[in-house]
Amino acid sequence: MELSDANLQTLTEYLKKTLDPDPAIRRPAEKFLESVEGSQNYPLLLLTLLEKSQENVIKVCASVTFKNYIKRNWRIVEDEPNKICESDRIAIKANIVPLMLSSPEQIQKQLSDAISIIGREDFPQKWPDLLTEMVNRFQSGDFHVINGVLRTAHSLFKRYRHEFKSNELWTEIKLVLDAFALPLTNLFKATIELCSTHANDASALKVLFSSLILIAKLFYSLNFQDLPEFFEDNMETWMTNFHSLLTLDNKLLQTDDEEEAGLLELLKSQICDNAALYAQKYDEEFQPYLPRFVTAIWNLLVTTGQEVKYDLLVSNAIQFLASVCERPHYKHLFEDQNILTSICEKVIVPNMEFRAADEEAFEDNSEEYIRRDLEGSDIDTRRRAACDLVRGLCKFFEGPVTGIFSGYVNSMLQEYAKNPSVNWKHKDAAIYLVTSLASKAQTQKHGITQANELVNLTEFFVNHIQPDLKSASVNEFPVLKADGIKYIMIFRNQVPKEQLLVSIPLLINHLQAESIVVHTYAAHALERLFTMRGTNNTTLITAAEMAPFVEVLLTNLFKALTLPGSSENEYIMKAIMRSFSLLQESIIPYIPSVITQLTQKLLAVSKNPSKPHFNHYMFESICLSIRITCKANPDAVGSFEEALFMVFTEILQNDVQEFIPYVFQVMSLLLEMHKNEIPSSYMALFPHLLQPVLWERTGNIPPLVRLLQAYLERGANTIASAAADKIPGLLGVFQKLIASKANDHQGFYLLNSIIEHMPPASVDQYRKQIFILLFQRLQNSKTTKFIKSFLVFINLYCIKYGALALQEIFDSIQPKMFGMVLEKIIIPEIQKVSGQVEKKICAVGITKILTECPPMMDTEYTKLWTPLLQALIGLFELPEDDTIPDEEHFIDIEDTPGYQTAFSQLAFAGKKEHDPVGQMVNNPRIHLAQSLHKLSTACPGRVPSMLNTSLNAEALQYLQGYLQAASVTLL
Repeated sequence: MELSDANLQTLTEYLKKTLDPDPAIRRPAEKFLESVEGSQNYPLLLLTLLEKSQENVIKVCASVTFKNYIKRNWRIVEDEPNKICESDRIAIKANIVPLMLSSPEQIQKQLSDAISIIGREDFPQKWPDLLTEMVNRFQSGDFHVINGVLRTAHSLFKRYRHEFKSNELWTEIKLVLDAFALPLTNLFKATIELCSTHANDASALKVLFSSLILIAKLFYSLNFQDLPEFFEDNMETWMTNFHSLLTLDNKLLQTDDEEEAGLLELLKSQICDNAALYAQKYDEEFQPYLPRFVTAIWNLLVTTGQEVKYDLLVSNAIQFLASVCERPHYKHLFEDQNILTSICEKVIVPNMEFRAADEEAFEDNSEEYIRRDLEGSDIDTRRRAACDLVRGLCKFFEGPVTGIFSGYVNSMLQEYAKNPSVNWKHKDAAIYLVTSLASKAQTQKHGITQANELVNLTEFFVNHIQPDLKSASVNEFPVLKADGIKYIMIFRNQVPKEQLLVSIPLLINHLQAESIVVHTYAAHALERLFTMRGTNNTTLITAAEMAPFVEVLLTNLFKALTLPGSSENEYIMKAIMRSFSLLQESIIPYIPSVITQLTQKLLAVSKNPSKPHFNHYMFESICLSIRITCKANPDAVGSFEEALFMVFTEILQNDVQEFIPYVFQVMSLLLEMHKNEIPSSYMALFPHLLQPVLWERTGNIPPLVRLLQAYLERGANTIASAAADKIPGLLGVFQKLIASKANDHQGFYLLNSIIEHMPPASVDQYRKQIFILLFQRLQNSKTTKFIKSFLVFINLYCIKYGALALQEIFDSIQPKMFGMVLEKIIIPEIQKVSGQVEKKICAVGITKILTECPPMMDTEYTKLWTPLLQALIGLFELPEDDTIPDEEHFIDIEDTPGYQTAFSQLAFAGKKEHDPVGQMVNNPRIHLAQSLHKLSTACPGRVPSMLNTSLNAEALQYLQGYLQAASVTLL
């Protein structure tokens, strides 16, 4: 694409169309942009538009399109074409920083993100002058420019907070510190001075405080991995200023908004984070500053109101106290009983209260409430922080703290008892306090794993939790119901099993509650209880114990999906899946109605899939229905196909990308259930599965390979007779997969199925070409994974077609090739093969080469006979060689750039491991002994003399053992 006015005009028109609400106009425009994005100059045209267009909406649209383009295409992926040409890359890096800094804030944010995406790949090696260019802009004095630089630096450096330590990372951080730490510190001091100069100018303060927030965030990122020498030397400057900012209160920066945190709150929150980081990681160096921070943060907590806008600040401030109180050498700060009482009374109890804002979220924004409360993403809520502080204090002061709180819990419960309908929030706070006091250690999988011995959890459960759940109405006091259900969920390991069994019908009943939070918690609690393990690793709650409740459980779960706000509730769907898994054949009578409801749901959500977890559990539930029913009655597979195929066809025709990998897995499961031939409905689909477009998406590859394997296992003869013209297409798929380091193993899965199942005549003409392709890949890029797969394949080929056929095909490609493969690949690498079935295939294949391949006995290949036997005994007796060369350590990690639907394996569509050797050979060691015996009968004297001259003593000893076990001798 030329950088011409005509092209800029065309691009402008298409960008406009992408904003059109009418899909008939919008979609073609999106498709057009997608089709030209590989052209040279495309990104430069976008940047030119963004700079020169007169229409603001086009500028913004161009900036978002540019950022997404960079996100999808900048990373260079091995085995895949470079999607942006080198000259465009150079031009982008040369122009983007000045363009970003001169753009309005809305566009600056998009370009700043783009720079950090490029920086993640290219900085520092391929973009060495980025830092200098950014630091030089600090001198400009223009805070619009300075904030642009700070924002970009923040998005570039924040990954240091979660990267694993490595020399490469340390080198990069050192480079950044050398260039950035001093200018950042000088900017920090200058900005603070400007704040005093402009103390009465509200608009100037807003800009300056935005800078200070970004500077404080950068401080956190640069100090996260380790304490840099520069910051240690300048700790006085940073900490004194942080401390004075914590205590600052400027009326001009206060906001009237009760919900949204203002600049002052955001800055103080970040400073609390920075102080907590130093208190936790660098406590020795931070010690001189700690007492004044504790005092300042304590005062902050006691004087800050209950409004939502202060939530982040309060929770970070409490987290700071929590991180300090559990460090042994700060213990003395909290020892005094009065201090403990004061913390409990002034910080913990007030921040555990259920506020009007929480009640509003509970009722009107239940999804967010559940996410924060259940999934632990409520890191920034006051309650979670207060709970962490209780845990921190209990580390050294469990007795006194439990004593202080027991008093509070009793008085709260008394208040509630006086007038439940008015005082229910007192009971809510009491339950929360008990929970935070009792739970010492918690995991998502097991709930509480360590509890405070001083709290009687069962007694509290029977006296205060059960009565709420037993009350006649499931809709009364919804918050307390949710608290009660959550209590069962959290303390499921501490409450005795008989109490859990009493709770199950109560939980099933609460699936009918109108409150989204209540019926969601009920579903989640049931799902967690069903996964608990009892003795000898069976489920704690058995299918027999659930027998009386099966019908009401299934009815209420499916009914809950029809309640307002829960049509795609992932917790309910997960509970359905878990119930099927626990109840097994008890669900068979209900399957007709269940599968109808699941298919209707599948059809509805396929129109616009938006909840990945819900969708995943729905497909798992479908797989379970199929497995459980067909295990009892294999012929039922037809009725499932009848129910599902109509929806599946629609999903495939409409190209619902998120669902296609799932559909292929369910189809594989159904097809594997067929015992004889492939039904015609499957054969009609077969040619479509070979279309290249399906294989472009990485998420489709594993399920598609498995589906093709199912076709080959069940219908190789049908394919050979009725679809022989499709065999080249099948091999084309293999050729594409084998060329990729990420997917070559999938290519081998397919190839092995072709070799194992297809009638030999149907693949004869392609065999040599297959081997040539494999050798080309071996020459171009030989990885450990490829070699392991290659070894399994050639041994499978040997079992299927015979050792002589293997030797002949190798030597037909190039004379003496067979010997080279033995010497350079099989003998040195066989130890790397892993997996029971894979090792068995290799053992049987090598045994055939040793004992059924005449050229091994009387040509120049004979010298390889003993080393090959030695390698085989090594495969039996030595530990697996799992070393991987350094340069390929990360080769198998699927790292798809940009957004692509990844492959999600369905646990309940799992494929049984298939052993192609099967009963033909049960014990490969005995099989080797018997085969050697047979060979020695055919040529007496040869085998023992070859063994005695060159097999090492240890291997010989193992071999004697095999011969004895097989009761044979060598002649």
